[in-house]
Amino acid sequence: ASPGASEEVAPPVQQCFMVPKKEINVVSDMAKWKRSQAYADYMGFILTLNEGVRGKKLTCEYKVSEPIEKLVALLNTLDRWIDETPPVDQPSRFGNKAFRTWYAKLDQEAEKLVSAVIPKHLADAAPEVAVYLKESVGNSTRIDYGTGHEAAFAAFLCCLCKIGVLRVDDQMAIVFKVFNRYLEVMRKLQKTYRMEPAGSQGVWGLDDFQFLPFIWGSSQLIDHPSLEPRHFVDEKVVNENHKDFMFLECILFITEMKTGPFAEHSNQLWNISAVPSWSKVNQGLIRMYKAECLEKFPVIQHFKFGSLLPIQPVTS
Repeated sequence: ASPGASEEVAPPVQQCFMVPKKEINVVSDMAKWKRSQAYADYMGFILTLNEGVRGKKLTCEYKVSEPIEKLVALLNTLDRWIDETPPVDQPSRFGNKAFRTWYAKLDQEAEKLVSAVIPKHLADAAPEVAVYLKESVGNSTRIDYGTGHEAAFAAFLCCLCKIGVLRVDDQMAIVFKVFNRYLEVMRKLQKTYRMEPAGSQGVWGLDDFQFLPFIWGSSQLIDHPSLEPRHFVDEKVVNENHKDFMFLECILFITEMKTGPFAEHSNQLWNISAVPSWSKVNQGLIRMYKAECLEKFPVIQHFKFGSLLPIQPVTS
């Protein structure tokens, strides 16, 4: 379950589906999810990329394939639509309803956007893969965004690996070029439309919106000659190094969006700064991601399963 899986022949594509809520039993279905092929493939993908970016800077040289360029162009289109859909005047400060107009455009154009990324002989996969793209930008009813939406974008990229669009040597570009651009667009969405955090635990959560850049970002910093976990709460260090490290870029965004002492508005991250090494931070964040995101029913109840990420028990 990694970019290496790109050599496999994808199964026949079916429409994505979700277990109806009325049939869900929280305990048994969470157990089913953790034993599923989808869970194994998804976590394998996350961990493969985690190793792929270990010790590497965002600014280092890496291969940029044509599919990677097409994915960046897709994200640039989403960014342009934000400019074309300004916020509307409304009484409530948060959850600007212009987001629904922006989302409606994505809902309408998603399959077309995905079709521009994948080769013609894989065109039948576009409807299923597009579902994950639509799920990755937030909820248009609640006008919120959280780690479940972020997981949908990772699943979108994972599906592109499974059908062979993205390959093993795209690993660094997937994180540094595509996912990093996705983060930029999501931050712009969050700021422009004042989106609510979905399921955030506030001060006791890692971050209101994202989790994966902290995992991959901490992997980037493993064995760094001078930067230690205690340094990421230092404003000067963050300002000087954020363009090289995804973790520090996240810290910069938090400090721009929140006021007051860091220990008060981001207590979990403040605690992480006391961990002695980046490898321990990385291992701890992976455990935390499984426990607080992938094994939390409110997050996974929205995850879509289909022929590419099936709910059936793992077979390999």
